[in-house]
Amino acid sequence: MLLNSKGKHRRPSKAVRIATLAGVAGAAVAVPLMGATNASAASVETWDAVAQCESGGNWSINTGNGYYGGLQFSQSSWAAAGGTQYAARADLASKDQQIATAEKLLDMQGPGAWACAGAGGLTNDGVDPGVNPGGSGQSESKPEQAQPERRAEQPTTRSEQREAPKAESKKTVTTPTGDEVKKGDGEYKVEVGDTLSKIAQKEDVKGGWSKLFKLNDDIVEDANLIFPGQQLHLK
Repeated sequence: MLLNSKGKHRRPSKAVRIATLAGVAGAAVAVPLMGATNASAASVETWDAVAQCESGGNWSINTGNGYYGGLQFSQSSWAAAGGTQYAARADLASKDQQIATAEKLLDMQGPGAWACAGAGGLTNDGVDPGVNPGGSGQSESKPEQAQPERRAEQPTTRSEQREAPKAESKKTVTTPTGDEVKKGDGEYKVEVGDTLSKIAQKEDVKGGWSKLFKLNDDIVEDANLIFPGQQLHLK
């Protein structure tokens, strides 16, 4: 996370706070604050490592804690480093746009602005990450519209994702005139040339066509009109 003490824009990460309480703060912050230089830059791989520590590598994360995106920008630091030219918040910007903004923040505040600088090996190494922030746009890794959660709090795996519900079977048939009539779910499928009388005789329906009509009065509105594709009950 990005620090907010001494002008930095994020509070220490949980790992740093725990290490400090244990008396090993020196090991928790492996990279000291460095002054701004004109060559401040880091590779994409380095920013990926920092993001993995900050947000589990989720470049679109917004858990509602006031810090956004893969590198967990506060709103003030995002604006100060020019991120609002891409998107209102970091989680709404692409990965390249977040890295481009982080490069400016690195130049302004040095690697100590991120509590995860040590974990990611972030330094002012002068390496051009070669990102292409372009214009405004959503992050490529942005999930479905639901607010993403930190992986440690709510893991999501492929096996946990439900399959999309299958489309329901069509419950109507189309008549020659283009109208839609009820299909039904009976055991006999009406064929071209069928009538209730023919079906009753062919299938030996006791009570004849009138019985057949009564059995299917929720499907057949007129005993003289049945349509291919309708499925009638025979008993």
